[in-house]
Amino acid sequence: MSPIHDPQLPDERACEQARLSRDARFDGLFFTAVTSTRIYCRPVCPAPSPKPQNVRYYGSAAAAEAAGFRPCLRCRPELAPGNDAWQRGDHVIARTLKLMENGALDDLSMEAMAARVGLGSRQLRRLFVERLGAPPISVHTTRRLLFAKQLLTETALPVTEVALASGFRSQRRFNAAFLQANRMQPRELRRHPGAVNGDAITLRLGYRPPYDFDAILAFLRGRALPGVELVDEHSYARVFGPADAPGWLRLSAWPSGEHALQLQLHCPQPAQMLGVVTKLRRMFDLDANPGSISDTLKQSAVLAPLLRKRPGLRLPGGWDGFEIAVRAILGQQVSVAAARTLATRLVKRYGMPLATSPMPGLERLFPNPEALADVDLRECGLTTARAATVRGVAQALLDGRIDFRSEQPLDTFVERWVALPGIGEWTAHYMAMRALSHPDAFPAADLILRRAAAGNAPELSTKALSALAEAWRPWRAYAVMHLWRSASDAASAAPKKRAS
Repeated sequence: MSPIHDPQLPDERACEQARLSRDARFDGLFFTAVTSTRIYCRPVCPAPSPKPQNVRYYGSAAAAEAAGFRPCLRCRPELAPGNDAWQRGDHVIARTLKLMENGALDDLSMEAMAARVGLGSRQLRRLFVERLGAPPISVHTTRRLLFAKQLLTETALPVTEVALASGFRSQRRFNAAFLQANRMQPRELRRHPGAVNGDAITLRLGYRPPYDFDAILAFLRGRALPGVELVDEHSYARVFGPADAPGWLRLSAWPSGEHALQLQLHCPQPAQMLGVVTKLRRMFDLDANPGSISDTLKQSAVLAPLLRKRPGLRLPGGWDGFEIAVRAILGQQVSVAAARTLATRLVKRYGMPLATSPMPGLERLFPNPEALADVDLRECGLTTARAATVRGVAQALLDGRIDFRSEQPLDTFVERWVALPGIGEWTAHYMAMRALSHPDAFPAADLILRRAAAGNAPELSTKALSALAEAWRPWRAYAVMHLWRSASDAASAAPKKRAS
């Protein structure tokens, strides 16, 4: 077997064991390429195991394809969860990958994208080849082609719409790229289409177990905005813009118990589809590697029992940065329920109503910054100071003084936001957790966190909690979720104890 290409890969022995046992915990962390067939597979592939001397390991699908291998039609690498080893935190590769996920290479040159992360294009390309096994353009193209392959296999979308949905502006270029990567034309995957055409398509969004979907739903359910979102015990649904051609989505567990969520998606503009799926993967933290997170957090006496209780707890993101910012401001020094009440009033008064509701209970879009920059929000029950903060944030976003660019480092994001009146570090870090899904965001001043981390002792000071949490880097946001959940579980159990 060849040397491991990616330094972030598990060691060769672990890869071999995971491949032979088809261990789903390693799905997406590496890919197995077979020299005799020139095909690459997920470690969970059900095909008979190849001879060890024919196996090569790659840390990404792009690296395998750059080496001349094509994706397996049986295990379908496009269904593997992403490898967040290089997608999280403030490393330059992570920041670049976030830019690429947001379509940077659709609008920017390589030179311009590299400048956004403070490097030259040659240096960025060299880093990608060294760490990911392929240059940025190959990583970008592979991501689009794998999404196209999923659409071709699981839906009956016309090939023209598949090309648009996967980010190709020309069907000719799409056909050529697909043929080169898959050794077949796109239409050849349509001999036995896996879905019938209709109002919505259904896609599988894979994750790496363990995954506590119920916990994410519970978190989002307590904060759901009537008219914009519907969250029950089994699914999350929402409507999204533009108002003149709104789309809708519903996410639930995959019925057969597979390590995947089921996405029902109606997206009137095919070119937005990949962006919607990418946003949902981030929002529901589908690419996290629980093993890496646990290896760090389980060293803490405070967190170890919480990890054993909920090993699949993830970081719930948000759909839109401005929406999360407004919710964070409304939640300053009040309960979650009180913040939700204020947000509901705001949506009813200033949210954009839809001409036609896509499903009962979904009839409005959350107001955009233009709608809130110059209105009297005290009519919704906000205090004068809080209303001014919301208006100030809306205007600052319109002016470009602040933004939710996913590639910016955590410290930069926090520094820019706390410069605004009414925004403190708690609010900025909460926004970084929910809007950027930053794994190391940490609202240390949070009272519930300071109490939960202290256990039976008096609550910790902000300074003491910050010092304690240094050992939890770079996963402090996951520690937040575990501590918040433990406090919620304790509060739910308390009335039962008094009643008994």
